[in-house]
Order: sequence, then structure tokens, then C-alpha cells
Amino acid sequence: MPNRLTRRQTLAALGAALGAPALLGRAGPAFAQGARPQLVMPPLLEGALAEGRRVYDLAVAAGETEFFPGEKTATIGLNQSYLGPILKVRKGDAVRMNVANGLGEPMTLHWHGLNLPAATDGGPHQVIAPASTWSPEFEMRERAGTYWYHGHMMHRTGAHVWAGMAGMIRVEDAEADAVPLPSTHGEDDFTLVLQDRRFTRDFQMPYELSMHDAMAGIAGDTALVNGLIAPFMEVPAGRIRLRLLNGSNASFYNLRFSDGRRFWQVASDGGLLPAPVELAEAILAPGERAEIVVDCDDGAAVSLLADVFSAEVRMMGGRGTADFLELRPTGAARAAGAMPDKLLDLPEPEASATTRRFVLEMGGMGMGRGMMGGGFAINGKAMDPQRIDEVVPVNTTETWVIENPTPMFHPFHIHNTQFRILDRSGQKPGPHEAGLKDTVVVAPGESVSVQVRFADFTDPDRPYMYHCHILEHEDGGMMGQFTVV
Repeated sequence: MPNRLTRRQTLAALGAALGAPALLGRAGPAFAQGARPQLVMPPLLEGALAEGRRVYDLAVAAGETEFFPGEKTATIGLNQSYLGPILKVRKGDAVRMNVANGLGEPMTLHWHGLNLPAATDGGPHQVIAPASTWSPEFEMRERAGTYWYHGHMMHRTGAHVWAGMAGMIRVEDAEADAVPLPSTHGEDDFTLVLQDRRFTRDFQMPYELSMHDAMAGIAGDTALVNGLIAPFMEVPAGRIRLRLLNGSNASFYNLRFSDGRRFWQVASDGGLLPAPVELAEAILAPGERAEIVVDCDDGAAVSLLADVFSAEVRMMGGRGTADFLELRPTGAARAAGAMPDKLLDLPEPEASATTRRFVLEMGGMGMGRGMMGGGFAINGKAMDPQRIDEVVPVNTTETWVIENPTPMFHPFHIHNTQFRILDRSGQKPGPHEAGLKDTVVVAPGESVSVQVRFADFTDPDRPYMYHCHILEHEDGGMMGQFTVV
């Protein structure tokens, strides 16, 4: 993906490009008078030690959430009415995740970005029946970083995530502990789930797809941070760290600050970058994470904005600008020192033994199978849970080439790996993509090569997934399966 997208400022509100029924007008006057809600961090769940394992209890249930004061919206949450807690884990921990399904329908819960046995992955094959509990056990093998979990039920991923079935995972380790960056959760280190949702006039957010939603992915007219509309957050008047997730179904966010101040990206999907990358803007696609460090020592309030784009940006342009969050520095100014020159040692990519090719396809512009999407495929095949598409030898380095002949951007996610981006249509990726990734954006007409290695687990029967992380594309068939043997 290009390092920068051309900003389109002709649209006044998020979702205006689609003519969505915006409620921003109702909320806007209150916020303009300074009545933004105060941001709340999701609860930090550290688990309980039992029999040498760290045990996390997650109760999934339908609920009601007040996005607008005094108005109840039907949602899904984990241990609360919308979204779920931050799971704090250290690398090397043995964990058990007790996921209780309190919904009236089957569900799954996928641990996005983690390297773990296929039986514990939480993809479409690990279905949790209503009124039952799934308790996968695995070792946390990832480096320190920001990961997440979300619903992954076949044909229902989009609906479940839209309703709120998602949360964050914060992994820590000794290597990252030694790096001089802000790292105290809730004090100078903040976790932000960025989303957009579309509300009806009775303050509901039903998952009802138009033909356009099925084709391009559903997008909202209201920006949320941790489930709150346009909140503010008090921060120290110094250097802070923001752990950002694009948790939307389909929207792309070109993030920047309202006063144009620069910041440093220090981590991507799989943890720290080799070195900080100074930026004025950072693009996050659905499913991607970035950790950024920004100086607030001038004491001035500043907003985190995003120019919002759809997957079909070249066809329809931008959707406008979202005002996600206002940062309000407090306390005595604390001048920050120089950023470290180096964050992490990452070895150079190895030579690959095998190359596989994945062509992303959209038959009939994604409208071939009705309102649930459909018409999407990889290598000419729509997702079939009974078919294994690729068989990968364990402990073998491979190059996967993802080709996108469609007119839309596609964020391509591979389960059970943190890969390295080798090139974009023959060009070296930018320094912000020099780290470990599990989701990579492939632009229209682009071919992206990534290096993968599955070194730890084998299972000839239970597969992992690869798919577009625009959830309506995934549900519509742009997903495949592979086993590691």
C-alpha cells in the first residue's frame, strides 16, 4: 500500500459518501460545547493462576450499551455490554481461556496474531454451542505487542464483530521491558480500539447489509474509541504511547493529529519495529495494529483524527474525517529525551524453499450471492470448510505472493504466523512495515510477497485460515484453509 493516501476533504462527515443516516448532527452540538465523554480504558484482566496456568474467564452475552446518553443500543460484549477486557499476558505464560457462550446462537473466538495449535485457534472450526464453554490451553509464544481477539463464526464474523465481539491482548516480555518507551498501562500507555458504526434513528446499529455494504464492506457514520463517541482523555504533559487497533469491519483510517504534530511508530502487528519511524500520518487497515509515541509536553489539547476511506478508495474517494479522540495534557510539563535509535534486533529474511500464489478475486463485484456478500474467492475458489486448500510442511520457510487484480484494497490476514513483508510489486516496503506482521494490505493491481514459517505445531486434520480482513469479504468467500504437517 502506498505510504500515503491522497486526502479527500470534500466530504463533511464520516459516511457521507454513502448517504448514510448520520446522527453526528445530534451529538455534535454537545461535543462542540466541551461535553465530550471521558475515555475509559477497557478493564485489564491478568488472569488467575491455577495449576501452573494463567486462567482468563470471558463471558460472551448480548447486552445494551449507552452510546448516546439515555439511549440503549443492543450490543454484544465480553464481561461487559460492548467489547471485552484487555488480556494481559507475558511471553512464555501457559494460559487457559474459558469462553462461555451466553448468546442464543453458535459462535467462535479467534486469537488474532497468535502462534498456537490449530485446535485452539478459534477459527470457524472451533464452534462454541450456545450455553457451553470452550477452554483452549496454549503457551503464549509471541513477542511483546498488541494483539486482539474477535468472533470468527462462518458467515457471521461481520455481524458478531459489528455488535461488539472483540477485545485486546497485551503481551509483555523482558526484551520490550528494557526498551525506554512509555509502558505503564493507563498512565502513559493507552489501548485504543478504533471503530465506526452506523446508527438508526432509534439509536440501534443493526447489521443489515445493502448491496453496496456486501460489495465494499459495511461502514459507519459515527466514530468510536473503546465504545465511546468522540471522547477526551487526560494524559501526562509528556511523552505517551498509544496502542491502536483498527477494529472496524471495513474502513481504512489514515491517522494524524489535528495540529499536524509528528509522532513515532514503534510497533506494528507483531510487536516492536527494529527502529522508531517518524511520521505525520499512519494508515491502518481493518485488523492492523500500530503502536505510536507522541509528545504532549507543550500542554496543548490535540485531537487524533482519521481520514476515512473504503476499500474502493480509487472508485469513490474518501468518506470524510473522523474526530476519534481529544488528548488533554495535565500536570507539569515533562520534556522528553531523544527517542532510542534502536528498538529490536530482527534477523534478515531467510531464503525461501517454496513459493505459493494467492490471487484475490471478486466475481460480479461481490454481488453474486445475495446480501451476505458472495462472489469473493481466492485462486478461483470460494471458502469451503470441507476443503483444504494448502498443505504446508512444518519448519519450512516459504514465500507467499498475494496478487490483487480487483479494484479494491484487501487487508490479507494469515493465521498462526507473524510474517515479514519482502516486497510490494518488486519494491522494498517502507520502514513502518519492517517488523512482524499478520495482516498486510494489498492495493488494486499490486502483488505483495511475504515470508512465512510455521515452526511449532502440526495437525493434518484441523486447518488454519487465510482471508481478507474486510469482514464482509471474508464472510462472502474470500477465505481459504491450510494445514501444517
